[in-house]
Amino acid sequence: MDRQSVFSLSLFGEDRSATGPDTRGSIQRALIDFILEFHLDNVFLYRDQIRENVLVKQYYCDVDIAHLISYNEELAHRLNNEPAEIIPLFENALKECTHRIVFPSNKSIELPDHQLLLHSTASQTSIRGLTATSVSHLVRIPGIVIGASTLSSKATKLAIQCRSCQYTDAIDVTGGFSGVSLPRTCGRERMPNEDSEKCPLDPYYVIHEKCQFIDQQVLKLQEAPDDIPVGELPRHILISADRYLTNRVVPGSRCTVMGVFSIYQSKGGKSSSGAAAAIRNPYMRAVGIQTDVDHSMKGNSMFTEEEEQEFLEMSRRPDLYEVFANCIAPSIYGNRDIKKAIACLLMGGSKKILPDGMKLRGDINVLLLGDPGTAKSQLLKFVEKVSPIAIYTSGKGSSAAGLTASVQRDTNTREFYLEGGAMVLADGGVVCIDEFDKMRDEDRVAIHEAMEQQTISIAKAGITTILNARTSVLAAANPIFGRYDDLKTPGENIDFQTTILSRFDMIFIVRDEHERGRDERIAKHVMGIHMGGRGVEEQVQAEIPVEKMKRYISYCKSRCAPRLSAPAAEKLSSHFVSLRRQLHAAELTSQARSSIPITIRQLEAITRIAESLAKLRLQPYADESHVDEAIRLFLASTMDAVSQGAEGAGVGGNRELTEETGRVEEELRRRLPIGWSTSLGTLRREFVEGRGYSEASLNRALVVLQRRETVQIRHGGAQVYRSGV
Repeated sequence: MDRQSVFSLSLFGEDRSATGPDTRGSIQRALIDFILEFHLDNVFLYRDQIRENVLVKQYYCDVDIAHLISYNEELAHRLNNEPAEIIPLFENALKECTHRIVFPSNKSIELPDHQLLLHSTASQTSIRGLTATSVSHLVRIPGIVIGASTLSSKATKLAIQCRSCQYTDAIDVTGGFSGVSLPRTCGRERMPNEDSEKCPLDPYYVIHEKCQFIDQQVLKLQEAPDDIPVGELPRHILISADRYLTNRVVPGSRCTVMGVFSIYQSKGGKSSSGAAAAIRNPYMRAVGIQTDVDHSMKGNSMFTEEEEQEFLEMSRRPDLYEVFANCIAPSIYGNRDIKKAIACLLMGGSKKILPDGMKLRGDINVLLLGDPGTAKSQLLKFVEKVSPIAIYTSGKGSSAAGLTASVQRDTNTREFYLEGGAMVLADGGVVCIDEFDKMRDEDRVAIHEAMEQQTISIAKAGITTILNARTSVLAAANPIFGRYDDLKTPGENIDFQTTILSRFDMIFIVRDEHERGRDERIAKHVMGIHMGGRGVEEQVQAEIPVEKMKRYISYCKSRCAPRLSAPAAEKLSSHFVSLRRQLHAAELTSQARSSIPITIRQLEAITRIAESLAKLRLQPYADESHVDEAIRLFLASTMDAVSQGAEGAGVGGNRELTEETGRVEEELRRRLPIGWSTSLGTLRREFVEGRGYSEASLNRALVVLQRRETVQIRHGGAQVYRSGV
């Protein structure tokens, strides 16, 4: 009534289909009011944002949908359901507001088009959850960017000219991937008395210099590995990002994209031919991209004050290290040192960038090498669950390209582009590689660079580039013969080159030892789990739940980067020198090089372990107590693996038995040509009674040759048949 105009009320409800100038104008006015009037605690967020952006020549405004909902729920509802209509109005409203806020006196100034960016903390939809009901609605999708095209220029306004009469016209281009068709006939209006011929069909051509262009980039977004149901292939969706949203993300970055779920008709191919004329391909027109900075699965949400308080109290617990290690795979019995090593791996040391630009990695790599049935794969599976970012892969099913990066060809543009593999997608997390020994050598070599330099260099198909792969590697492998052979040196048991072994900070040899008391405890523990889900050692289960561990790891990684204190560094360097001296002495006595090398990398490894122990307690410096524990862990893992070989091939009966077995093997090869067979009794008479070899060495030689598939034992062990080289 205050407006002094006729007031009318609709009895039959508002006519939603009316899109006259009045409704569009009223929506635009409501949007202008929102931008100018919305405030929190007397701060006018969007006025200030527009002023700051325009002054640095950036014409966009980032709006939180929650603010729009609290200001005008009806408007937010329409934006969600009819984004194609409301977003252009919103962008016009932004332009109008810029006039009012920044240039109130000069109305004639020409401003470029503004871009509306949206973000929200509302519920997310997975790529699998996108159905036909979502088409033309606003959706919010989390995922990993696996491909990003180069920037292309998309025309927003085409300037066209007629070939015959030089008449010029302009066409507005809308839509994402769909093209635009030029008019078939010339649009010049002829005078009544004009008698010139009509222009021919298809007279127009495009004048590129006078067109208006914007940047456009096509991204490929794939589901995060932890959201994919078991047995399904990961799905992906194309995303069209333009103007200020281009060049925001690179392959491998995790992000949440907000956009309009749209459809386009693909050019060429079978799909556009007659029968499938109504079938369209889905894509997303991005209106907001949020990257997950803190490497936590909770998106961009930072830590609440209560959480921080809880974590700080947790870090002050004197027994935190023990409790944290016990909470790693509590259903697996024992393996204390391995669990402590995994706790260090999850935390990681501190990354350093030297003044000359050289980078030293902070991530810790661990290798578990041992007998089958020692729960190595279960540990890997648990780490995949508890690490904020983790990818689990098995050696036989992983190729070099799958681990590092592959070069793909775009179906539409025929250009090559890079797709990141497991190491790139796990950037900032852990890659768990099971069956590490079953990988082909050329595939294993591909991760050498990623493990030490933390980059992946690609030079294929005209693409030369370097990708980040800042990941820890947790690998599990079996020895050559399936089980660890005590009578052989580590070099004969471990089928890895020293180049890859030196890149592991800790190498654990996990033995399945036969000892009655231990076997009884393990059996009771396993039976307890199978019967009621609670083992002997599982009382710690409730102390720190997996989700809380995950958040605590993210918190420590984002807030803390410890350094060694001076006394700790002094202690560590002198200890390393004595380690090298021990190794040198052991090599001299056994007259063979150690297969597990102790190099400067191992000194850096102990440094990283000490830093990770300090990080676990949120301390800025790693002191002598941390170095002591780091050295103990290193001695219990890598040095223990080195010394096992020294004992196995050292002075005493074992060494002599090994040499004698080698001689028997040679004799057996000479005695039996390929394809011949003889009885075991004959061989025993010849070798043991005739030539004086011990029976143990003959049996051992036959077992070794059988494993190498040189001989076969037939007829219940009575016949020996030479089958191969």
